[in-house]
Amino acid sequence: MKAVVGTADGVYVVDLDTDEVEPSADEAPPRAAPLNLGLPRIVAAARAGSTIVAAVDSRPPLIVSHDAGRTWRDSGRGLPPGRAVAIAEDNPDVMVFATRNRLYVSSDGGRFWQALAIELPEIETLAIEP
Repeated sequence: MKAVVGTADGVYVVDLDTDEVEPSADEAPPRAAPLNLGLPRIVAAARAGSTIVAAVDSRPPLIVSHDAGRTWRDSGRGLPPGRAVAIAEDNPDVMVFATRNRLYVSSDGGRFWQALAIELPEIETLAIEP
């Protein structure tokens, strides 16, 4: 699985399994359709089926819903403030969270997060492709 990351210096493709980074031929960074969740302090949000993850301007920096937004739980304790989030369409347990220069990956629906070793230019947008 790969993350397509729009940065201040261009678009990069990051292999989430190997941490390998390569510049993308795309000149425009990925743009997710905005979600109107009716919640305060939302920085970015992504949805796949009934799973929603949102980066929020608070501590912890993420909230996750597995029931289409009826109930929420905090996630990402200890993570820095975020800029973008993405969910894999074919496996909503896989989520990517972007901070200023780093990516964090969860493969269990947002319970545990692992930092990728790479550091990127200032991150603006994020998407996951199969």
